[in-house]
Amino acid sequence: MKALVFAYSEIGAVGIETLLDLGVEVVGVVTHIDSPWEERWFRSVGELARSKGIPVQTPDQPNTPEVLAWGQALRPDIVFSFYYRKLLKKTWLELAPLGAFNLHGSLLPKFRGRACVNWALIEGVRETGVTLHEMIERADAGDIVGQERVAVGPDDTAPQVEADATTFGARRPEDGRIDWRWPARRIHNWVRALARPYPGAFTFLGGRKLMIWTGSAAPDSAAGIPGQVLEPRAEGGPVVTGDGLYLVREVQWEGGSAAPAEKVLIKKENMLCES
Repeated sequence: MKALVFAYSEIGAVGIETLLDLGVEVVGVVTHIDSPWEERWFRSVGELARSKGIPVQTPDQPNTPEVLAWGQALRPDIVFSFYYRKLLKKTWLELAPLGAFNLHGSLLPKFRGRACVNWALIEGVRETGVTLHEMIERADAGDIVGQERVAVGPDDTAPQVEADATTFGARRPEDGRIDWRWPARRIHNWVRALARPYPGAFTFLGGRKLMIWTGSAAPDSAAGIPGQVLEPRAEGGPVVTGDGLYLVREVQWEGGSAAPAEKVLIKKENMLCES
């Protein structure tokens, strides 16, 4: 079997390796140019493919006649998409006789769109997974081929039913701001969803950007203004939220090094804010 693969990120690399391990001939890979401005914690799909002797294309737009002609010349039996960031037009989806299939990082139809793992954590779901589905010209909306479910712990960093679908957009680094008016549990979900290797949840203290890497929602409540820092504890720095306390454990000034929260949040009168 000959496969043409559209891929990016670590899932893209793993997908290509899995196909090769299964004896599938990967005749070509379409991926993205690795941006120097993106904090890339994952392997380069382009580098991986080239190391395996697989032809690689990195077009800004994959649906041009030139790129399509390149793909047609490869005569693939099947097309796969593993975390590729562009929608493919009908000409691609009908290119291979066995069809075109996408691997998505959620239990579709929930969490369609980008950054699905992060959004699942932010929303506090107890279960997520991956879905292999047929590709159509709408994102993540084709018939489901199979799913694998994964339980989500409280601290863990068939045709689809259209009425059940939820869609979330791509996340940007600036979307990591913490709103201390939120409930403590939502803040915890926010922090763990954006923890390393992602850009991190952040707040501001004294006009300086402060990353928050770890923490936990405290069961006790306290009077105060959301964002107010209370007396440090052994287990972290308590911050007032919309419904109680959030214990901040590890923080990092922008451009600095990670440090225990009790070494940074040392003044009771400190106030954390959005900007």
